[in-house]
Amino acid sequence: MNRTFAEKVKEARSELGISQGKLGELCGVSTRTILCYEKGTMPPRRGTLLRLAKALKVSVKFLTDETCENPLEDIERDGYIAEARKKFGDRGAKELSELLADNIAMLSGGDVSQEEKDKFFDAVMTAYVTCKEKAKVKYGKKYTEERPYFGADNSEE
Repeated sequence: MNRTFAEKVKEARSELGISQGKLGELCGVSTRTILCYEKGTMPPRRGTLLRLAKALKVSVKFLTDETCENPLEDIERDGYIAEARKKFGDRGAKELSELLADNIAMLSGGDVSQEEKDKFFDAVMTAYVTCKEKAKVKYGKKYTEERPYFGADNSEE
């Protein structure tokens, strides 16, 4: 049974027993905005989506993927993406999210423990942050804001 983002937000909020106003406070948005999310008339911004998932104690994947029925699926990724957003802004969060998504296939289909998944995410995050910081030192702030992450062609144009 596929459920929409709006249905999942409303259901998760109800399960926690909190009002739309309280959820709005936790996410830094108005009660009206939460109402719009629950009616399906407005999607959240990326940063708000992470705060919303955290407040509802569910993963971003659960909220955004209509076929996902496990509220905790991929929840470990959310913290890393939030950290990347804090350090490198929306672009950094998007880059790390794509990097993790591209590599998550290695973990599917097998018996990988949560501890092993955590080690993998830690390693990817460490590599990403290290490369971004080295690029910032070598090329300056403009480089890290305008150029893609470390896997791209960074030659001078």
